[in-house]
Amino acid sequence: MPKIISANLNGIRSAHKKGFFNWMANQTADFVCVQELKAQLPDMTEEFLTPGGYHGHFHYAEKKGYSGTGIYSRVAPDAVRIGFGSPEFDAEGRYVRADFGNLTIISVYCPSGSSSPERQEAKFRFMELFLPHLLELRAEGREVVICGDWNIAHHEIDLKNFKGNKKNSGFLPEERAWLTKVFDEVGFVDVHRGIDKRPEQYTWWSNRGQAYAKNVGWRIDYHVATPGIAAQAREVSIYKDERFSDHAPLIIDYRL
Repeated sequence: MPKIISANLNGIRSAHKKGFFNWMANQTADFVCVQELKAQLPDMTEEFLTPGGYHGHFHYAEKKGYSGTGIYSRVAPDAVRIGFGSPEFDAEGRYVRADFGNLTIISVYCPSGSSSPERQEAKFRFMELFLPHLLELRAEGREVVICGDWNIAHHEIDLKNFKGNKKNSGFLPEERAWLTKVFDEVGFVDVHRGIDKRPEQYTWWSNRGQAYAKNVGWRIDYHVATPGIAAQAREVSIYKDERFSDHAPLIIDYRL
């Protein structure tokens, strides 16, 4: 029963100091997808590259201390792809793909638009470019699990203060409609919501105020999968017993 974890680390060095790799070693996960490394290759220690014997593959941003994605796997992949073919966003280290037989695992870190209007425009450009790529993935006929921080809360149930965020990045109508298209038209599945339809299942909390203590959060980390493997998902959990980041790891067990 493959176990897949998605975790935005908000800095791999910071997460390491907070115990992420000790925790990961006890999870017996088959695949761990990480985002927001905030590191380049010279910053990566042996423990970061191959923790506990895992195989690690990474996409580093050109800008120091920014973005970055990675995949850890228990077995070596048959093939690895770094970037999805966009010069603008591949320079930001947002995409790693690894193939294992007929299964493809992808770690993705979609842009945030909250820092400025310019970054929101960049986020819209990413969405416009990424949708055709998702169609290409579906056309391959493989089982695919795309783990990562998509920086969009899909429905009102997916964030605490939905009324006050309808004009804010991450919950804009255009963003939500795009995610609906990913599911309803492209044909991917929101695996978490297929299993757990309860409210307040958040994966990210602002560092402002007491958002985490009061569970004023957003669900913006996903496993987005093809229907075949999505139907095999049996158990989902959000790990909150320890804090490695402003995000919590999203863990899903699949039965292949």
